[in-house]
Amino acid sequence: MPAASSDDDKIKTLREVAEATGDYPAEAWEFVQTGLRFTAAKVHGQALPANGQRHVSGQQLCAGLREYALTRYGMMARTVLERWHIRSTSDFGRIVFGLVEAGLLGVTNDDTPEDFRDVFDFSKFDSDYRIQSKL
Repeated sequence: MPAASSDDDKIKTLREVAEATGDYPAEAWEFVQTGLRFTAAKVHGQALPANGQRHVSGQQLCAGLREYALTRYGMMARTVLERWHIRSTSDFGRIVFGLVEAGLLGVTNDDTPEDFRDVFDFSKFDSDYRIQSKL
């Protein structure tokens, strides 16, 4: 997965992509990129495989982004995503393939935007969320 030379460059590049597309704010693009790392670590663990790639499917990524959003924002997760114009799993796919077009993310020949269609119902995004008690 090609990346910019520093975190500042990466954020600037994501902001440029967001401004060029106009569909989602930069925060949405940053969320998906960070959520991808979260998901890859959940699926593959922290170690980098011998081939240097930790591919996840569109369905795995959608589930991972849901978990990441709930972990990060709790009961406000769906509200935060809606504020960023993310209202379906297809929106995740549009952002992912926007990152691909910008050269910030790689895909396999088998990956398609259709992999993100109707993975789960956003109206039930937080239906099984439980607040974690530290007691």
